[in-house]
Amino acid sequence: MKIALINGSPKRKDSASQLILETIQPLLASGDDVHFYHLGKPVLTSEEIDQIKQNDILLFALPLYVDGIPSQLLRCLQQLETPLAVLGNKQMVYAVVNCGFYEGHQAQWAIEMMENWCVKAGQTWGQGVGVGGGAMLPSLTNVRLGYGPLKNLGKAFQQLADNITRRTTGESVYIVPNFPKLAYKLAGEMSMRKSIKANGLRSKDLYLRK
Repeated sequence: MKIALINGSPKRKDSASQLILETIQPLLASGDDVHFYHLGKPVLTSEEIDQIKQNDILLFALPLYVDGIPSQLLRCLQQLETPLAVLGNKQMVYAVVNCGFYEGHQAQWAIEMMENWCVKAGQTWGQGVGVGGGAMLPSLTNVRLGYGPLKNLGKAFQQLADNITRRTTGESVYIVPNFPKLAYKLAGEMSMRKSIKANGLRSKDLYLRK
């Protein structure tokens, strides 16, 4: 089975979306033919479209942007609609949406957008996973999936991988990290202050009005 792991983040490197795909890949069947794609620009080449069409499974990983899909990915999806629709109902589509919010259900609307696109492209919707606390994932690469703060994530990803392997559908899953919400909030504020300082600003500058 040919599986496309599609990074929908506009970031060129070090994105949580790419990390998510690399985390899910080992959970898939060993005999699967897996290919990575990065839709980081708003224009697809005819070669990229042809390659994506040849897969049996499309697994998208993307960040939540203003409760929706990143604009460059949206443009890519529009370019894929007609070529995929011509194929008929042959591909299964799955999506993982990570967000900076602690609560994974904040990704619900973006997942529903992906599901609606899947219908318009004439393909079969498989499942969506909304990942809360996505901002902390890059700092947890040394933590084993399914343990500690990644316990819920491990369960969700294993369920997703099983559905992909069986080409079956499942209810959308929304998770929170196994990490105190207050601690997550404080860590986020510390990271923001660090970025502010690195850019030559002060914390109170965030409250300036023009």
